[in-house]
Amino acid sequence: MIRLQRYLPILAWGKQYDKETATSDLVAAIIVTIMLIPQSLAYALLAGLPPEVGLYASILPLVAYTIFGTSRALAVGPVAVVSLLTASAVGEFAQQGTPEYLGAAIVLAFLSGLMLVAMGLFRLGFLASLLSHPVISGFITASGLLIASSQLKHILGVPAQGHTLYDILVSIGGNLAEINWITFAIGGSATVFLFWVRKGLKKLLLSLGFKPFLADILTKAGPVAAVAVTTLIAAFFDLGAKGVRIVGDIPSGLPMPQLPSFDSELWLALAGPALLISVIGFVESVSVAQTLAAKKRQRIEPDQELIGLGASNIASAISGGYPVTGGFARSVVNFDAGAATPAAGAFTAVGIALATLFLTPLLTHLPQATLAATIIVAVLSLVDLGAVKRTFLYSKSDFAAMAATILITLFFGVEQGVVSGVALSIALYLYRSSRPHMAIVGIVPGSEHFRNIDRHTVVTGERVLSLRVDESLFFANSRFLEDRIYALVAERENIEHVVLMCTAVNEIDASALESLEEINHRLSDSGVTFHLSEIKGPVMDRLKKTDFLKHLTGRIFLSQYEALCTLDPETTHISESRTPKKPARSNMWSGPEI
Repeated sequence: MIRLQRYLPILAWGKQYDKETATSDLVAAIIVTIMLIPQSLAYALLAGLPPEVGLYASILPLVAYTIFGTSRALAVGPVAVVSLLTASAVGEFAQQGTPEYLGAAIVLAFLSGLMLVAMGLFRLGFLASLLSHPVISGFITASGLLIASSQLKHILGVPAQGHTLYDILVSIGGNLAEINWITFAIGGSATVFLFWVRKGLKKLLLSLGFKPFLADILTKAGPVAAVAVTTLIAAFFDLGAKGVRIVGDIPSGLPMPQLPSFDSELWLALAGPALLISVIGFVESVSVAQTLAAKKRQRIEPDQELIGLGASNIASAISGGYPVTGGFARSVVNFDAGAATPAAGAFTAVGIALATLFLTPLLTHLPQATLAATIIVAVLSLVDLGAVKRTFLYSKSDFAAMAATILITLFFGVEQGVVSGVALSIALYLYRSSRPHMAIVGIVPGSEHFRNIDRHTVVTGERVLSLRVDESLFFANSRFLEDRIYALVAERENIEHVVLMCTAVNEIDASALESLEEINHRLSDSGVTFHLSEIKGPVMDRLKKTDFLKHLTGRIFLSQYEALCTLDPETTHISESRTPKKPARSNMWSGPEI
């Protein structure tokens, strides 16, 4: 039963489900449904799909996540970044508005779902760590700018094409003479209104005496109000006949579940984009889920989250939808509204299903400019240019990865941007790891502590070289370790012992082991004894399985202080007899100065 609960979390929280919990979930579902209806329509437009597809992708996926997901507040559905990735991937194989385009989007969701489930079953959630935070932040910022620019054509009512910022802006600029001023008036007004709703409506309502809960609901309903008002205006004045692009007829009813068509060439061609969408969607989703879970001292299971998101994407595919993931904005709304269990998602699915059945005829005259305004306001909240400055000040290498991700995403495409960011992150990590920080250490007078000779007042002898390496030893840095030790020994003619202090070494791989053997051998030929100190248990366990310890010319010391007492008692005595003039630093955290 416990094993079954691992794959079906609903069996665990369902036992304690009661009337009070159901009420909390139902209230949260009502608020999220109000927010999700216009978002679903808008994000389908962004993905180049018919608007009803956004609604389809917001029904069964929510039910699937209720069964398989572990987050109590995560709200699954169409999101901006995944919609952009979908348009970019599917646009390579079919023309928007064709049955082939929709079919490819459905296949993309199905493949993404299969990959996510497979990764979850094989516990591959750690793969998400290949996307560093600067890369994710840069990608989301660039995607937000790219998405907002792509929607300008709907705000202005001009034709435009392109998948990069340059192509989009050039295309729009070349068609500015064709601006439909009625469309611009609707889109511009809707954009200004939605920004005001997001920033100022709640404060205004609270100042007028509204209760916080009601004020929050009315604020979240801002996009619904924009949709309703602009739809009524477009219908009353028959703006569709005046060149204003409207959504048109949206089929009522729910789609019949069916498996996507199998085309081996298409499936193979979409495998790469599906994997990219899977990883990016999982990273975005699990980040939101962990943040919200921490606020209530709950926890999520990343590997089970992979299965939950995978099941949601498979459910989206068989119900005629496209790739989905956990959305930041709606998840925060779900959390703030009091969602207690994933059942809130199932209640939301019911609300979306009812809207699909009964409300879609009312949206026939909905201007596409209104949906574009909804997208622009939503995605610009994701743009964080301040993070670029903060990253630059903190880490130049991380800034390089972030800047490359932003620039390549904007000017070459979303897939190229994130792939380049990941590749650069890995390359920078390997570069930094290949040149680990190493410090010659000495003993702090009157203590048993050892610190960097360049940062602290310490005592060192001429016979013993104490070297601390602040990194695990593996193939990328093993040669650097060798060169560093040989160079230091060559500079010191009186050295008799080298002690490698392994406080920060969590692993020694086979390449590093060979380097240690070579260091031991070459130092022995030079008349220098090689020792190790402060080796961690797991590392020592692995070393015991090799012949290295049998051939080691020196010893393994429990502590660096024991090593100095044994190898250079005179220096130890000098240290003990001295009273330090001032503390090595302070009792406060001194960061890297160790």
